[in-house]
Amino acid sequence: MRRHVVIIGGVAGGASCAARLRRLDEECRITIVERGPHVSFANCGLPYYVGDVITSQDKLVLAGPALFKTRFDIDVRLHHEAVRVDPAARSVALRHAETGKEDNLAYDALVLAPGAAPIRPPLPGIDLPGIFSVRTIPDSERIRSWIARHSAKTAVVVGGGFIGVEMAENLLHRGLDVSLVEMLPQIMPNLDPEIAWPMQKHLEDHGCLFALGDPVAGFEAAGGSLDVLTNDGSRHRGDLVILALGVRPETSLAREAGLAIGSTGGIEVDSHMRTSDPNIWAVGDAVQVRNVVTGMPQLLALAGPANRQGRIAADNIAGRPSVFRGVQGTSIIGVFGLAAAATGCSETALRRAGITDYEKIYIHPMNHVGYYPGAKPMHLKILFRPSDGRLLGAQAVGESDIARRMDVLSAMLQKDSTVGDLAEAELCYAPQFGAAKDPVNFAGMVASNAIDGDMPVVNWDSVPENAFLLDVRDQDEFAEGHVPDSVNIPLPALRLGTSALPKDRPILAYCKVGQRGYYAVRFLRQHGYDARNVPGGILTWQAAQSARQMRKS
Repeated sequence: MRRHVVIIGGVAGGASCAARLRRLDEECRITIVERGPHVSFANCGLPYYVGDVITSQDKLVLAGPALFKTRFDIDVRLHHEAVRVDPAARSVALRHAETGKEDNLAYDALVLAPGAAPIRPPLPGIDLPGIFSVRTIPDSERIRSWIARHSAKTAVVVGGGFIGVEMAENLLHRGLDVSLVEMLPQIMPNLDPEIAWPMQKHLEDHGCLFALGDPVAGFEAAGGSLDVLTNDGSRHRGDLVILALGVRPETSLAREAGLAIGSTGGIEVDSHMRTSDPNIWAVGDAVQVRNVVTGMPQLLALAGPANRQGRIAADNIAGRPSVFRGVQGTSIIGVFGLAAAATGCSETALRRAGITDYEKIYIHPMNHVGYYPGAKPMHLKILFRPSDGRLLGAQAVGESDIARRMDVLSAMLQKDSTVGDLAEAELCYAPQFGAAKDPVNFAGMVASNAIDGDMPVVNWDSVPENAFLLDVRDQDEFAEGHVPDSVNIPLPALRLGTSALPKDRPILAYCKVGQRGYYAVRFLRQHGYDARNVPGGILTWQAAQSARQMRKS
């Protein structure tokens, strides 16, 4: 008898598991069970299909049952829902979506890849027509159809994470007026506020309205439109509503089968992606994974990790020991030409995990040398452990080359690199692509200087009460705007005399981005002053101030 491997769910985790298993084992029988109409589709592309950036749903279908059968000899059962798993009998009860007929499918190894479902809280009016979630191609078809049939002109997006922000952009792209409602005081909660606010500002510049820090309380029909009600009594009207409140792992099959569920609510698996039952594996958005920076369990709904988990489950089912190392949450989002990316932990995540042994620096370099046409600024934040320099996380926002820099930082973090390793990384350079001192190198050098004591740092959120704020920019720059209570002594003037500076107080030097502040610190420390640099200079201060103001408004 051929060994039978049954995979519940397709898309990234299930489909990659099936294809990998076939490449490793030509003898086993493989069946994918999928309750929807598509076994392998690009769910990350759904917002762009709604926005008409992708104009045909065929572009979203990566592989159909015929391809799986002819290329891999894999059977696919569409429109079949797995309703029960019997671990003792090693069988799965399937129900056909159209006929309701049930039958049992025996397995030797079972892989659960059910994904995660959009959160729909039990709020008043949440089932009214015109309120949509975005998970499948049929979901996006329904949204497109609603917009066309109702000649929709306005939309309200509830939720400011990846899907919410991408849907806001794409609805704006289609010409709708869009409001985004978010219970937190910022969008993109995986980013720290000062990195997220440029994304919000950019969306505002393209017409998006925001209501932050105000949870949704319910929904009401309003003639031919819908009102989104929030806790503070506000009403936000739209011809349609998109729910983007996050996702919840689909664990009902696992729970009913008696499989262990982790502390986060995801299916508990070991490093081989095996569940508490030795014949059942689980992959993708439904599983609990380990964060490699904090060591703590978490849920992470990203396609890249799901794909790798599928491969690792297949390896182990085929008898090839393989280990999933964990996740670091490398991600990127783009709206109207502006990109924001992250890897590792944000400052918020570190504090939530109880990690206090960290330092941060900011830099604001160009994506390539300034003398070459088209240079664009980027804002880069690095988090590291000062005791040994280990990289803990990075975030960046800008118009160009953000993915390239974050990919380098992600790979470095994966290898437990230090900020010194960043400084020494040998990266591509030509004027149109970067600089001899790439932003990654530059960040590593700044952080290394902070660790070595060449440039002690104090960030804007931890300025001592008795600090003397020294602005070393030119007088015209100071006149255009400066940090309150700061004193302006341009860098060249420092060499003419320092008698106006106190020796009994810490001196915090700042400039526009941090470089002249660093020069001032080196000069002053060698003259006996307790001087420290504020990384990122006034640009970082302005970012933090703008983020606070946006949260208040």
